[in-house]
Amino acid sequence: MSNPEVIVVDERGRKQRLDRYLAACERWGSRAQVQRLIESGHVEVDGHVAKASLVLRSGQTIRVTPSIRRTPEMIEAEDIALDVIYEDECLLVLNKPAGLVVHPAAGNWRGTLVNALLHRWGGAPADLDPLRPGLVHRLDKDTSGVMVVAKDAATLAELGRQFRKREVEKRYVALVHGRMRAQRGVLDAPIGRNPLHRKRMAVRIGGRAAVTAYEVIAAGRDVTYVRLFPKTGRTHQLRVHLTALGHPIIGDAVYGGSRAQKESIIERQALHAERITFTHPRTGERVSFKARQPDDLVAARQACVFDLDKE
Repeated sequence: MSNPEVIVVDERGRKQRLDRYLAACERWGSRAQVQRLIESGHVEVDGHVAKASLVLRSGQTIRVTPSIRRTPEMIEAEDIALDVIYEDECLLVLNKPAGLVVHPAAGNWRGTLVNALLHRWGGAPADLDPLRPGLVHRLDKDTSGVMVVAKDAATLAELGRQFRKREVEKRYVALVHGRMRAQRGVLDAPIGRNPLHRKRMAVRIGGRAAVTAYEVIAAGRDVTYVRLFPKTGRTHQLRVHLTALGHPIIGDAVYGGSRAQKESIIERQALHAERITFTHPRTGERVSFKARQPDDLVAARQACVFDLDKE
């Protein structure tokens, strides 16, 4: 069993179902995974084993004790090189390369960021989930860029709080199809599971609130180089929002449609997490880290023809 986590229901959780609230915390997986956790008796509310349908009140105490299968034979430490930007006693900041999966899952137990962290640290810290040690956020496999990883439970909890309270500032860059008309704007559209393709997300009524600000850096006739500022952290948020706007990310095989199949300037989605800013959990100082763009994205950008360039 893992160490229990205790959270107090805030105003955001008032009148919400227990399973929805815990899924929104993004610490125990998807809503279906949270429901299985509840059904197995690992969630208590005010000291009593709860049901997924329980409607919460502000101030209630939720105790979550996830059952973790410790499978060292499936989660081996691997000597995978990491591009480390910064590291101290409580956190690590790295530039994740495209193609690196963040955490192990069924059928994919090797070659992930977690395997690399276990090697770097000589195993998972005792107070962290060995399946996802210190992972407070993630990037898609084919998205490159800056990530922050906690090295102890206290740091993980504080970083998690900052992400939930939207105190973390994130900045991405992307190459998208078409010329964006507005030089800047805000995409405010809820995102939920695509009802026809369950592994995809989509803008849909009843989805979770999702907000992305953007500004154009450079534009050509059929391509735009754009900077993105996600205010929320929904699954595939930037890719879904840009597709809904009519400007899918170049190279995005999932959301780019037929245009992705014809694209040859890059072999993955042209999306890079460029900068992250947060309050250091130990020092209280506001810190910012930037990840250099990988060669494939630089080459793709240089292959484009822009007639408007603000950079």
